[in-house]
Amino acid sequence: MLLWLYGGAHAQSYAPYRAPVPQAAFRIAADEDTIRGWRRGGDGTLNFSQVSLSNWAPGGQSSLSLLALGNGYVYFRGENHTFALATNLVYGLLKAGKSKVRKNDDRLELNARYARNYANKWSYAAQLNLKTQLTPTNDITKPDSLLSKFFAPAYILASIGFEYKPSDDFSLFLSPATGKFTVVNDQRLADVGAFGVKAARLDADGLPIIGSGERMREELGAYLNVRYRRGLMSNITYQTRLELFSNYFHNPQNIDVNWENLLDFKVNKFFSASVATALVYDDDVLVPLNADKQNKDFNAQGRRIQFKETLGIGLTYKF
Repeated sequence: MLLWLYGGAHAQSYAPYRAPVPQAAFRIAADEDTIRGWRRGGDGTLNFSQVSLSNWAPGGQSSLSLLALGNGYVYFRGENHTFALATNLVYGLLKAGKSKVRKNDDRLELNARYARNYANKWSYAAQLNLKTQLTPTNDITKPDSLLSKFFAPAYILASIGFEYKPSDDFSLFLSPATGKFTVVNDQRLADVGAFGVKAARLDADGLPIIGSGERMREELGAYLNVRYRRGLMSNITYQTRLELFSNYFHNPQNIDVNWENLLDFKVNKFFSASVATALVYDDDVLVPLNADKQNKDFNAQGRRIQFKETLGIGLTYKF
């Protein structure tokens, strides 16, 4: 389910921050069927890649990477209502050349959903979604500069609405009343207005008042969530999830977008491969514009579409 500028001289007094990197791997939902009662399950995948170079004329860098993905669920189907609780976890490490081991992916997502049928293929539904990360992230060029950490940020969506579900492979959830909460549980990041929260107030000299930045931003708006799954072949499955959110009281025409796609290949019981993409746009999130070192202003930031793609091949265990 679904998701800022205090720049200039004042921003230089604090650790720089960066918009959250779009997440790569995800599982849309647990398999569902018409059997009533409780079900539970999940799976875990460990992807590994390694490149070793020695006296390699064209050049390059030896590297080692490890990506762990896991998801679990509990699901209940009654006579006219359903309940689902699911969690997704992604964590990756990378070592390039002689550099230290660094994190290159980090995601924790929790989803809870209750739906009660009132007509054929239609339900009243309530959803709760939480997205955050597990460990701190620092700037590559400034190891002492904190960019993000657990619950800084955290995105929480609480929605009440209607769900149209003609089959287990497709669902459309529309909520006219959704609360979106952005939590930045670190005062240093809150003081610079990271991830869209209100930055620290300024004193008479125009300097920020330490500790006055707000740690939470509340929004109320409309939310749309569309999920689709299709088996392309006996061992290939395509899944997609599109989330749209519009704030009623602040630029409602600027819609937040979160679009995730997953192509899953099952080689056998233990080996699998996947290609995942994530596209994110949030008008309130400012991303660094000096990644290519073409901007004269080191702190240049702007609104941009964020995109990430991941290819993984590894071991899978299903329970």
